[in-house]
Amino acid sequence: MSAPTKNVYGTPGDTSFRKKYDREEYAAKAAAREKDHKDQKDRKLFLGKHRREPTPPLDALTTARANRLNLEENLNKTTLVPAGAGIGKRGKGAGFYCDACDLTYKDSLQWVDHLNSKQHLYATGQTGEVQRATLEEVKQRLDWLRAKKAQEEKDRAEGTGVDLKKRLEERRKIEEEERREKREKRKEKRKAAKIKGGDGIVDSVMTAAGVAIDGAEDMDADAIAMARMMGLAGGFGTTKKG
Repeated sequence: MSAPTKNVYGTPGDTSFRKKYDREEYAAKAAAREKDHKDQKDRKLFLGKHRREPTPPLDALTTARANRLNLEENLNKTTLVPAGAGIGKRGKGAGFYCDACDLTYKDSLQWVDHLNSKQHLYATGQTGEVQRATLEEVKQRLDWLRAKKAQEEKDRAEGTGVDLKKRLEERRKIEEEERREKREKRKEKRKAAKIKGGDGIVDSVMTAAGVAIDGAEDMDADAIAMARMMGLAGGFGTTKKG
């Protein structure tokens, strides 16, 4: 039989090329490095330099928000901010302020993006990882969705559920009734202005400049009074003649 051929790397079982590590030597180096680090901290404390607070451990899994964000909380409100309190986004200023990160955002889009960012999650002690749902939790969720759908179909059949189309139709009727009432009030107001002003208001209104405003029957009392005070020839009503 011919001798087995050898490759350029030698036999596969030959591992003499691997680097050997002396555990005792590296343990001694680690101990020396830790001692040197401790000595540096002691020197800083002796010189009055306070050490930085350690970062809190990340021990909470990231979960979905249980409540909706109230972005209109400070709408139409006045906030007093000291001059120079914030430089750029850093510090508390006018806008959406994050206590955990000490940052201020001027619009809601940047604010929501920040709340979902890794920077904010780490600052609040969250790992950024979500808990995987178990098989039993998935089954419970599917059962709940089936029960919810069955209840909605039952309510729709009995007429006891919330009918979105019906509610929209009712709202449309209410808005039409409100607009009709406003039109009636405007008509009554114009009629009262005609009766109060006499014959001079029915056909035209004389301004301070002596110019007649036609179509006064389409103007309300406030517009007529304003036209008289300002002396406008056109007034605030229509100049269309019947």
